[in-house]
Order: sequence, then structure tokens, then C-alpha cells
Amino acid sequence: MDKEKRNRPAKAISDTLRNKVMALPGVEKYSASAVSAVQKAFLGGGKAISIEVLGHDLKATNEFAEKIRRAVEGVPGTVDVSISRKRPRPEIRVRLDRDKAASLGLNVALVADALRTNYYGFDDTKFREAGDDFDIELRLKEGERRSIRQIGETTIMTLTGQNIKLRNVASIEETFGPVEIARKNRVRVTRVQAGVQGRVLGDVVRDIRARMKLLDVPSGVSIEWGGEVEEQRKAFNDLTLLLILGAILVYMVMAGGFEDFTDPFIIMFSVPVAFVGVIWAFALTATPLNVISFIGVIMLMGISVKNAIVLVDYTKQLRANGMALYDAVITGGKTRLRPVLMTSFTTIFGMVPLVLSKGEGSEIWNALGITVIGGLLVGGFVTLILVPLLYSLVHGRGLKKELNEPIRVGEPV
Repeated sequence: MDKEKRNRPAKAISDTLRNKVMALPGVEKYSASAVSAVQKAFLGGGKAISIEVLGHDLKATNEFAEKIRRAVEGVPGTVDVSISRKRPRPEIRVRLDRDKAASLGLNVALVADALRTNYYGFDDTKFREAGDDFDIELRLKEGERRSIRQIGETTIMTLTGQNIKLRNVASIEETFGPVEIARKNRVRVTRVQAGVQGRVLGDVVRDIRARMKLLDVPSGVSIEWGGEVEEQRKAFNDLTLLLILGAILVYMVMAGGFEDFTDPFIIMFSVPVAFVGVIWAFALTATPLNVISFIGVIMLMGISVKNAIVLVDYTKQLRANGMALYDAVITGGKTRLRPVLMTSFTTIFGMVPLVLSKGEGSEIWNALGITVIGGLLVGGFVTLILVPLLYSLVHGRGLKKELNEPIRVGEPV
């Protein structure tokens, strides 16, 4: 149902459904999630937490997965905790004594073919009448295939033409076997999956890791993280690399434009100040750092430096026209105050609809607007003070050094 047509959020509806469905008798597993189309596109829309238990021994991995499931259920904020591997189903296992069978002229193929024919049927023969074909299925009567004891009485013809009872060359037992076996990199894997609701994903994962450290990992069993945790880790690594590359490229462009390495370095000091504003905005609005807000941080790096560029560039022009350093800094700050405020507020007001949006997927895009507004509010105003101060300190020292140099004889003053 569209968001405008309901009076409750999707997560509240999923909670109500969860409580009602789990109260029904016979329900063992249930999963309800409220995932927007945007979140599904970025993170796949699967379970937020997926802990992969890898190992060849099915019994060991099942037991350890159950321990992890109980540990995850005890962490606040986790919902719909389940194990991906289905419960084993009952089966009858025939263990053939290969040495004894070989001495009597039997092999595994003969035994398997006889059992398959007797219990599953053999329909390679057809009966044709009046142009219609009918399959003829051959197998034991229903009364002769009801008990395990009757399986042992199955007669098998050896390669030498003798008939031997199956119980003479094999043991038959009731046991449980897996419905399906999932593999990852050719290793058997089962997953402990859970959703997250009411808490930040990073906090929940931190608590789960702390509980899992108390568990003894069996020999031959390993653990890997999947789900949104793994996707978020990969996305954060890529975005961190983009952030570093963006900072380098911004500095290189400014260095080429100013034909200097000092002034771009001064301008780059406005970026950490903007990040401080982002942290304050996240703390005041309880906004978590996710993929979308990280993209906002990368955008903010390019937006925040433009105000400092305007200040430094005009100050350099004033100094080139013969104005003293401190007079140029003060005049540049006064003259460029209005353009700096105009560029900052146009971007801030442009992000306000993104923050106040209540439509589909607004929960994701709200973080982008909060990130940019928080960074510009703090970074924009602090830049007006910090950048001129740093500019005067750096160039003031260079100017003082030039004035204190001794005048050599014979050189023009």
C-alpha cells in the first residue's frame, strides 16, 4: 500500500503481522521486512544480518549455527532470527559391506538399481492399444514395502546369477538427512539470518560480535559475514577510496588554478570543519552513517571548498593590486561575505525539501539532505573565520621572513 494511503509506518505494520502470525499454531519460521525500493536497489533488500557457518561436517555446523542463533536472539534490535538450512527429514540409509558384497559378485550399482526398481518403480515399458500409449510401472506391492525389515528381504541377483538377500550384505537403519545442501566456494554453508529493527545496524552487529567471541568455534568450522553487513562494508570501502581520490583531485585542480601549493592547502582546511558539522547534524537528528549519507559527505567535500576559494582568490587579487596583507584579508572578508552566504544558503534551502520529504523512499534520502545541510551550516560560517585567519598566519610569516632578510651590498633595494 502506498505511504499516503496508510496511517501507520511499514515497520509498525510488519510488527503487527509478526505477532499475529507467530501466535498461530504450527508456525516455526516467519520473516517480515519493510524495505523501500531505493534500499532494495542499493543493498539488495535481503536480511540485514547474515552469519555464514562453513564446514563439511553437517552435524557440527548445525549445532554451532544453533548456538549462534540463540546468541543473536538475545541481542536487542534483532527480529526474525532463523537458520537457512531446513530441518533434516527422516530417511532410511543402507550401508553396504563392500568387501563382502564383492566376494559374492555384488556392487553398489546392482544394489541401488534393485532398490530403485522395487520401491520407486521401473516404467521403461509401454502398453499400446488403439493408438494410445500407457506406461507400465513395475515395483513391489504396497504390502511388501511398508517396513524396514522388508527392505532387508529384497532379493538381488549377483553377477554370477545367484539371488542374495540384502540383509546379508548391508545394514539398514533409520536416520535423518538434509533436505538440501548449500555451498559457497565448494564448502558446505548454513546461514544464521536476522533482521534489524529499532536500532542501528552497526550497534547490533557490534553486540553480536561481542557475544560470538564467547563461543568456541569447532574444528573445521569457519565463520563469515554476509547480508547487508557485508554489502555495507564493501560499499564503505569503495566510498572511502572515492573520498580520498576526491580530496586529491580537488587539491590538484586548485593547485593548477592558483599555480601555488600553499593556498590550496589553506582552502582544504574548510573540509574537516564541514565534517564536524555533519557529525553534529547526525547527533541532533539521530541519523546513522549509511551509504546515502556517505555519498552526501563526498558531495560536501566539493561544495564546502567553494566558499574558501572565493575568499582566497579575492584576497590574492587585492594583494596583487598592492594592498597590504592584513588589509587585503579584512577587505576580502567584508566584500565576499554576501556571495559566500548566498551560495551557502541556496544549497541549504535546496536541500530542505529533501529533508522534509515524506514520500516513498524518503527515509533513505532524508540522510543526504541532513548531511549537506549540517556540513554547510557549520562549515560555511567557520570558513569565514578560519580561512582568513590561516591565510594571514601563513603569508604573514612569509612576509615577515622577507622583511627580516639582510640587504646585500650592490643589490638594488
